[in-house]
Amino acid sequence: MESSMLTKLNTIHSHFNNNGGNIISALQDIQSEFGYIPEDAVYWFSDKTGIPASKFFGVATFYSQFYLKPRGKNIITACCGTACHVKGSDRIIFRLQDELSLAKGEDTTGDGLFTLEKVACVGACSIAPVMLVNQKVYGKMTPDKMVKELKTYEESPSE
Repeated sequence: MESSMLTKLNTIHSHFNNNGGNIISALQDIQSEFGYIPEDAVYWFSDKTGIPASKFFGVATFYSQFYLKPRGKNIITACCGTACHVKGSDRIIFRLQDELSLAKGEDTTGDGLFTLEKVACVGACSIAPVMLVNQKVYGKMTPDKMVKELKTYEESPSE
């Protein structure tokens, strides 16, 4: 494990000890620092705290807010709720997967620029189908409009 990672983990561990931390707060701090929860960090934290790694992984896999692998610089959230599904969200998702060259089962592009995630509902049914990019809402989307919108994220840095 590299020294910068160790330094960050030691800081998180100190915060954990000084604030009566729990598994969720430790995972939140780890993810905040690294953008996801590296496996090495879980095992390191497990060794330091005496809490079995399985408990950390159990919590991390239970809550959808945690990510066990790196995510893209830009997060595309595709609504798959009933209204969005009926109005064509699947066509948009398939087009995005093709446009981003995502193989079956992959959700992050090889260059780390995009992650495509599907959610049950974003609560914007009146403007279905809905996609979000970095939490910016795009309603009444079509495959062509969404691909065109993504081009702006490829050309300019994300906020």
